[in-house]
Amino acid sequence: MELFEHMSEYGYEQLVMCSDPASGLKAIIAVHDTTLGPACGGTRIWPYATEEEALRDALRLGRAMTYKSATAGLNLGGGKGVIIADPNTQKTEALLRAYGRFVDTLGGRYLTTTDVGSTGRDLEFVSQETGYVVGLPLSLGGSGDTSIMTGLGVYMGIKACARETWGTDSLRGKRVAMQGFGKVAFHTAQRLLDEDAQIVVTDVYQGALDRARDMGIKVVTPDEIYDVPCDIFSPCALGGIINSDTISRLTCKVVAGGANNQLMTDADGEELHRRGILYAPDYVVNAGGIINVSAEVGMAYNPDLAREKTERIYEVMERVIHTSKREEIPTFLAADRVAEERLASVRGVRQLRRFR
Repeated sequence: MELFEHMSEYGYEQLVMCSDPASGLKAIIAVHDTTLGPACGGTRIWPYATEEEALRDALRLGRAMTYKSATAGLNLGGGKGVIIADPNTQKTEALLRAYGRFVDTLGGRYLTTTDVGSTGRDLEFVSQETGYVVGLPLSLGGSGDTSIMTGLGVYMGIKACARETWGTDSLRGKRVAMQGFGKVAFHTAQRLLDEDAQIVVTDVYQGALDRARDMGIKVVTPDEIYDVPCDIFSPCALGGIINSDTISRLTCKVVAGGANNQLMTDADGEELHRRGILYAPDYVVNAGGIINVSAEVGMAYNPDLAREKTERIYEVMERVIHTSKREEIPTFLAADRVAEERLASVRGVRQLRRFR
């Protein structure tokens, strides 16, 4: 990888390579853009096969966080941390505290929180070495579990898409196929059931399927979910799940879910648009988590503020749809346009200030 060329092409400001032999820490912190405020993003702990794979993941995810915060109207930039380790066998207090010391050296340019492989308990160890941590447990003054607000945001995004597609945002009688039934999908499903929507789910974990059955939800195998006749397909697990192999099997009119990086390629977003399937860009509708932690930045956590901002995802999705129709472009490009317009406007304000 031509590192500086890649950073320049995608607008990255800073990469920090972190190594602590004593604890075994090998980590990367990617600061994408701080135009709107300090970069904020979770720390992913994963046993990457290679260092280049870890680097690519950090770069991909950090940029997405900039766009997620920008479209949500937050005063936060985008960044991401990745730790190369197996979260089940290699995660130790020493490793996490060593990571916290590296976060602290950035002096607040990067705020970290949980992600795949990291937990609130892990953040407690990180916070022993730095104050630049958000999303700590409620008992420690943080905003706690982000999946509740993320689930609310996905639900609001689905409702906005329903209004555009069927002329009403009521989900009564609508059939939703959920690919993955983790915490975010669980909280989304609760709201869908409250509206008398019909849900079909799949997951690779038996515990998740048992939880779905306890809620009276129909369960199918992982491969069957793409062929389920439905109104809304909701990816809530893996990235790259919308691709050339799966799109042809979908029967839905809307794709909206909580998973990150749902499109395998931009061409897949183009294909959804060509087929008349309304796609809710993932970083628009799954922004409830970052919105939740933003409600504790510089203040005591305010759950009412977090909920109010998360409910605005409905309006953000409407704006994305409007931009898509006005400019005759797919919604994934329209979401980028909305984010880039906000970033450009704030950069313009800053430039004016410099000349005064």
